Amino acid sequence: MRSRHIGLLAAAAALLSAPPAGAHVLHTVEPGETLWSIAAQSNLTTRTVAASNGLSPDAHIVLGSTLSIPSVPEGAAALARAGVATAPAADKASAPAVATTSAGAPATRGAYVVRAGDTLGGLAAQTGISFAHMAYVNGIDPAAPLLTGTLLKLPNGAPAPARASTPAPAARVVPAAAPYATPGRVSAERVKQLAAEHGAPASLAAAIGWQESGFNNAAVSSANARGVMQVLPGTWDWVQRNLASGQLNPASAEDNVRVGSLYLARLLRETGGDARLAAAGYYQGLLSVRTRGMYDDTERYVDNVMALRARFGG
Repeated sequence: MRSRHIGLLAAAAALLSAPPAGAHVLHTVEPGETLWSIAAQSNLTTRTVAASNGLSPDAHIVLGSTLSIPSVPEGAAALARAGVATAPAADKASAPAVATTSAGAPATRGAYVVRAGDTLGGLAAQTGISFAHMAYVNGIDPAAPLLTGTLLKLPNGAPAPARASTPAPAARVVPAAAPYATPGRVSAERVKQLAAEHGAPASLAAAIGWQESGFNNAAVSSANARGVMQVLPGTWDWVQRNLASGQLNPASAEDNVRVGSLYLARLLRETGGDARLAAAGYYQGLLSVRTRGMYDDTERYVDNVMALRARFGG
């Protein structure tokens, strides 16, 4: 699962004072906060705050780190430096958007944007998996042309594709596969209820849902994960076929939570109930964690999820 997040906690972590006109302020990341929630508090878009700090808009910010909250002119200047057009009024932090990477920001692990000349078979061969598996994970029709700008999830730890060092195209294409990113949010209490109904610890599922998307079903990560629980197309299909008791609606925010909860419950069974290992498997992939260990960003992700879990009643 890959992934990218005002619930009852983040709203309480308001900035202590409003920034003077034309000047930025510094903000220390509190438990439960994400780029989305911090941007919303300041009436800025997520990508404005991200660009001002050299981050990807879907980055998992680290508890206790310090972010610069720009003034409107500073934010516009940061977007211009990153080569991002200033967002229209409708594109506030609460509006759905496909995640993009700011100039100089580290790429999300396993995320790749298709360049001109790439083929699905070529990318599969370069990253060490089969053509069929690459198509399945990303919800791509293997017989259809691979469009430039398509967001793909590649294996964690795989070699970078040959064209990864070339500039990524500006346009982004989300493969037309379930689950679908649709407008809407789910409350923390509803996430907890759905998780408990599907065998996952309520507080752990809520922590992961908040960390991944801020309970925003419109979220699409740079690694092609979608919805509240940031579910990949291949994961959705696998859960539907193997774990779900009935047909799930790929456009439903609640069914996105159901799939994430069923998958999390399966990870917990496979890890003997080890919540930290299950959370790491949710983020990095359990096989990757077992064969390669937790990556540094996975360790940070798990630490944040555990801190959030305590706040959600775990």
